Amino acid sequence: MTVPANKHASLEEFPSGNLAGSVTVGVVGLGLIGGSFARAYAAAGTTVLAYDPNSDAMDLARIDTIAGVLDDQTLGTCDLIVLAAYPEACLDWLRRHAEALARATTDPVHEGPLVIDTAGVKEHVCNEAFELAKQYGFAFCGAHPMAGTEFSGFAHARADLFCGAPMVLVPPVFADIDRLNLLDRVHMLLKPCGFGSFSVTTPNTHDRVIAFTSQLAHVVSNAYVKSPTAQEHHGFSAGSYRDLTRVAHLNPQMWSELMMDDADNLSFELTTIIDNLGAVRDALDARDTNRLRKLLAEGDRIKRALDDTREQEA
Repeated sequence: MTVPANKHASLEEFPSGNLAGSVTVGVVGLGLIGGSFARAYAAAGTTVLAYDPNSDAMDLARIDTIAGVLDDQTLGTCDLIVLAAYPEACLDWLRRHAEALARATTDPVHEGPLVIDTAGVKEHVCNEAFELAKQYGFAFCGAHPMAGTEFSGFAHARADLFCGAPMVLVPPVFADIDRLNLLDRVHMLLKPCGFGSFSVTTPNTHDRVIAFTSQLAHVVSNAYVKSPTAQEHHGFSAGSYRDLTRVAHLNPQMWSELMMDDADNLSFELTTIIDNLGAVRDALDARDTNRLRKLLAEGDRIKRALDDTREQEA
């Protein structure tokens, strides 16, 4: 099956495989996402190696999750390496370990590890990672699990975090059969995590859509709680407040890096929502009830249509 580069496609249509024999997974970064990958594989009986510059995270993970340290000497034993750090840290790890990955890939008795990243932006990561993989001959596929919480750190990692969640894959563009083989390998190795669906896209499309579905939501939520009225909300708030403020609590260092890497797409989305908010404000200032009703009805209509489309696709 051919997957157009600019289309999303379900991996349920791809051939599937089963994990066989002893599998080893390496994880770089033991935060919420990396820690959850580590816990998921450990719970499935997989040998997990890991690296995190935070010694406390490593010590905590050694208790019941990881079997050892992921480094140049051990990465060759891995079938899969998950880069679960900030975007630039993922690339830095790849640069420093590219030669070791090359040696592991040319090992006559081992296929060599498949490397995926979990960064929230793909153009910045994948453009360089694809070139490194091509230059050094190792396998790389961009990946973005659509799961998480407002909390961070290994202490909040869960083995079931990805169960039923969507996974977006961003493979390099090359011959169709090689691309399908790579995607099948990714699909097989990720089975223990329990992802509910897989989709395939390009770095550009991923970043354009994620600016709307994720980054904009965090910016809006973060801005919403800056109202002085937020200090008086206790006793006056219910579901709407909880829903809109959940992602106001965030990691500023991580999100600022992600947003800067996707600045043009996020700026477009911000301009769009500012224009839409401005239209509501203008209707209120003009005391134009009919205009306000039309604006609200338009948003309601769009949301209902989106929900109907989702139900039809389910």
